[in-house]
Amino acid sequence: MTWADLGGQPGHGSVQPEAEGELWHAAWEPRALALTLAMGATGAWNIDQSRAARETLPDYPALDYYRIWIAGLQRLLAERGLAMPDELAAGHLLHPPLPVKRVLAAADVPAALARGSSTGRPAGTAAARFQPGDAVRTHADIPDHHTRLPAYARGKRGVVARVHGAHVFADAHAQGQGEQAQTLYTVVFDGHTLWGADAAPGLTVSIDAWEAYLDPDLPDTPDTPDTPDTPDTPATPGAAP
Repeated sequence: MTWADLGGQPGHGSVQPEAEGELWHAAWEPRALALTLAMGATGAWNIDQSRAARETLPDYPALDYYRIWIAGLQRLLAERGLAMPDELAAGHLLHPPLPVKRVLAAADVPAALARGSSTGRPAGTAAARFQPGDAVRTHADIPDHHTRLPAYARGKRGVVARVHGAHVFADAHAQGQGEQAQTLYTVVFDGHTLWGADAAPGLTVSIDAWEAYLDPDLPDTPDTPDTPDTPDTPATPGAAP
């Protein structure tokens, strides 16, 4: 279950913009970022597993941004035996460390961040199922795993705007099932399709959706009513989106 899937739910308050360039709210937050980057660079998990560890935290709506990062990191470390419960409680090493594949040196951080890691992959033997202009409908089922398809867009009609080629399928990658690269699309939804009569006139929402999320839209198929898979829990002010 993706507890971070809060889009379209009432009760979370308005978004509070922050000043441009305001990066930190506490002295420990840069350390949280550094720890997450350093451990991610070891290769002990992939980026989709890291995102899933954060976004499936049951208390996600009540945590602020870097507390989510720390809680997700603790989960990843514990699951792989890289930090034991007594070490997490004590806040320091108590057992001999396990070896890791790689170590990111401080001097290499700027280059590593600038380089990034592309999710694009060579096209496979299967051609893209859809083309720009095709009407599609997203799957309405609620998956039992972390997914990148937001609840508010499930079972809804949209139109393919762009074909991006093959990309790592995040849902499978997060579950340790390999990359399973497949075609990624930008799908545009009319605001009234997603939000009903409350939508602003002319509003459209674009979502990047993997082929596994989509089916051809059949005539006269009704849109699925909103059925969010996360509880309507008021978020703490400043909580991550």
